Amino acid sequence: MKLVAEFVKTTLGGGFFVLLPLLISYILFGELLEAVVGLATPIADLFPAGYFDEVSFPVVIAVMLIVIVSFLLGIAMRQEVFRKLGNWIERNTVGRLALYQAIKSLSSRLAAIDEGERFRPALVVGPNDHRELAYLVEQLGSGRAMVMLPRAPTPMAGSLKVVPMDCVELLDISLSEFTMVISHWGVGSKEIVGKAM
Repeated sequence: MKLVAEFVKTTLGGGFFVLLPLLISYILFGELLEAVVGLATPIADLFPAGYFDEVSFPVVIAVMLIVIVSFLLGIAMRQEVFRKLGNWIERNTVGRLALYQAIKSLSSRLAAIDEGERFRPALVVGPNDHRELAYLVEQLGSGRAMVMLPRAPTPMAGSLKVVPMDCVELLDISLSEFTMVISHWGVGSKEIVGKAM
């Protein structure tokens, strides 16, 4: 009887820990699809009323709308007049928000777009040769730097510190590799710590 109870308990536990990630993935995937449709709704509203009422696959249509509009805006931004207009709108609206600037800079680095010297993966060297993972946000001059010390597992949250530039060791890795290590609670740090410049 004890053997049967143990078998049921371990089988049930094993099945539960397989089922739980599947359920969470299903819920997250459903939320993602709803978010895609929500993002495309303002674009669909530009069409005549009732144009998308009888759509069979709203997610596919939403993705197509987002891709087409992104492509058209990308073409427009290649024209000098539209680029200036876009920059003016950004500068006078969301561009005034510090959070927007930080997220834009970080996402540009993640997309491997050259964004100067901001948000570079680094180590900050402390007393007794102790090191902390950090983003070099920018060099401030006079031998000082602004760094962000991220909190695992959220790479975009952490504390800001002004430190001597001599205490900053730049890492020869991509920003996506660096943020992956932080989001995985430091797993994989052996490879990145060995790449200090």
